[in-house]
Amino acid sequence: MTTAHASGTFAIGGDLTVHRLGFGAMRITGSGIWGEPADRAKAIATLKRVPELGIDLIDTADSYGPFVSEDLIREALHPYDGLVVATKGGLTRHGPDIWQPVGNPDYLRQCVLMSLRRLKIERIDLWQLHRIGPDVPRERQFEAIAAMREEGLIRHVGLSEVSVEEIEAARKFFPVATVQNRFNLVDRTSEAVLDHCERHGIGFIPWAPLDKGTLAQKGSVLAEIAGKRGASEGAVALAWLLKRSPVMLPIPGTGDPEHLAQNVQGANLRLDDEEFRALDEQGRKAWKAGG
Repeated sequence: MTTAHASGTFAIGGDLTVHRLGFGAMRITGSGIWGEPADRAKAIATLKRVPELGIDLIDTADSYGPFVSEDLIREALHPYDGLVVATKGGLTRHGPDIWQPVGNPDYLRQCVLMSLRRLKIERIDLWQLHRIGPDVPRERQFEAIAAMREEGLIRHVGLSEVSVEEIEAARKFFPVATVQNRFNLVDRTSEAVLDHCERHGIGFIPWAPLDKGTLAQKGSVLAEIAGKRGASEGAVALAWLLKRSPVMLPIPGTGDPEHLAQNVQGANLRLDDEEFRALDEQGRKAWKAGG
């Protein structure tokens, strides 16, 4: 059976080893990442399929639903034997597709405590600051996170949508284990951040890893490689990400067990150097042209 084991492994924070192809649990919620999924049974079936396919890193957030994703993960997978459930906090929700960052230290602590309760665990293996909130100085946010790590509520800390400068500012307060920024074939905005993570052994979790933009067109390099390899275009895009850097930890999300299995093909697809360069060049051109 095709599994995520072929993606290789990465040690988050130096001591939390996971397979590099993970699962993003945002799409198991309702439209606009709001409310319950349209098909709850299908969402649960997707989650149960995750460990069967060798995936041992699940990425979620308290704002997905809100709370729905964490609740479904607990229902389907607790007690998480062999699984790392990473979650995030710091965004508030006021409706579908509305995301408001709040960095108040008391709120961040509430995020952590409630995630612990919903996931039914005593410590979060990887907790990520979803965004640096604009409401209080970032140093106060970092201090609060460092205190929760010292308290044992959090094992490793990650950041999301940050610059190299912000990573370095945070590292004065705690080791940064992962960074989650948008990155894919047609969005290279965070390339400098990825390179920085690679130099410092920080895991890089690209969100929206399956975005293919204009490369999804018939006749594109992506389409040609997918056809030649007998794989989905998404699997080829994931294979490109995995080859791009040894610290890359893609977390493609879906609420469909069949789509999940298709994504796992990306862990087993080995692009040769020529295929990688062709995808890289066409993707870079698409990015510079606006997608």
